Parts: sequence; C-alpha cells; structure tokens
Amino acid sequence: MIDDVSKRRVATLGLTLLALCAGARADAPMPLPFGPVGAEARAPWHITGLPNQTKPYTAFSVVELDGHRALRIEAESSYGNLVHPLQLAATPAALSWQWRVEQLIDADDLRQRSTDDNAVKVCVSFDMPIDKVPFVERQLLRVARGKTTEPVPSASVCYVWDAHLPVGTSVDNAFTRRIRYKVLQSGPARLHQWVAERRNVGADFLELFRDESTEVPPVIGVLVGADSDNTHTHSLAHVADVVIEP
Repeated sequence: MIDDVSKRRVATLGLTLLALCAGARADAPMPLPFGPVGAEARAPWHITGLPNQTKPYTAFSVVELDGHRALRIEAESSYGNLVHPLQLAATPAALSWQWRVEQLIDADDLRQRSTDDNAVKVCVSFDMPIDKVPFVERQLLRVARGKTTEPVPSASVCYVWDAHLPVGTSVDNAFTRRIRYKVLQSGPARLHQWVAERRNVGADFLELFRDESTEVPPVIGVLVGADSDNTHTHSLAHVADVVIEP
C-alpha cells in the first residue's frame, strides 16, 4: 500500500516533470544519448538487422573513451544497426555527431555487392511517399516491409567513413537504391582520433534523391551501424554526441 505522503510526493514529481517538458524549447538541440557506460544502449535505441537474419549481429555497447560516453561498434563477419525512431514536426536543420575508427575494412568497396561493408555509418531515415519510389523498387519495398515488424524506410541517407573512396563521393547501396551513401571521411589518416561532423540532412537528401523528389520528407529515425558480413572481416569504431538540431 502507498501511503498519502508517498502519493503526494509522486503527484508532485509528476507535475514537476510536466512543467519541465512544457518549458522545453521546441527549437532546442535534441541529444540522442546512448545510455550508461557498461551497458547496452538504452531504449528507444534498439538493434535491428536484415529480415530473417541468421548471420551474427554487429556488437554495440556503451563505453567511456577519451572523455566521451560513446557507442562501441564492432563487426565480426556480422551485420547490424542501432536505430533511434523519431517523430519530428519538421525536418531537422542538422544532425551532428563525433566518430572515430580504430580498424577499417581494407577489402570494402561500397560499389560492389560482394564487398558492400563499412566500419561505421550514421544514417537518417526518411518517410518518402511510396508513390515517389520507382515502380519496381516500390514492389521490393513492400515485400521487405512484409517480412519484418520493424519499419523499413523508403529512403535513407547514410554518412560513412570509407577505407578508400574519396571524401565527397556519393554512391547508391549495391543492393537497394533506397539507401544512398555519402563519404565524409576516407582512409586511415585520422584513425584513433575523434572527428566532429555536422550535416544539413535536408540538403543532403535533396542532393542524393534528386532523381525522385524535390521535397524533403519527414525524418523518422537515426541509426548507426557497421557490417563486415560480405568481406568476412573485422572492424571497430565509436560514435558519440549524436544531436538533432531543429
């Protein structure tokens, strides 16, 4: 049984939280923290993979590294993403984060299916109207959505740290044009050090999906991940300080 004093304390706490939420600025930056050190990333972050995936999942854990509370991302012949769903009233002005790579995948080549792996990616998912998707890909998208209870976005912009492709390179995913990459860092020159990034996600969407849309659709999620299932290799990277700027 909860006594009257405890009930009043709970009610007071609830009113305080409501007041804090009401007083929060709608235009304030929105961090997407991974959670406490030494544990798996906390909800709403959650791990997703391929439909009916049988191969190993990429490993994610929260660690402290050089003053950053960071997500450790380790791929070992594996595939996996860590997804944060979003419901935003408007397209964010920017997405910022910091990342560092400890081990790249030397054998990767995003242009080929047999080598379509990467040591780290940060992606933004968009809810583009399905009638904007070309007919054949629209049918494939519907099939993919029928194989999983996880939302399958109709368009994703993925920022990658590639082993070889020059900075600024844009390339479609080798398996589906619903995912398009932009290379922000390349090669080993900046390994083992934090690198800060900030991207105008709306502008990048319009650049990469200009053949399909002239409008920026709603953002429905942010994900980070790595995969080495095609090259059967090992990679290690970290991501920290992911922030949405309205």
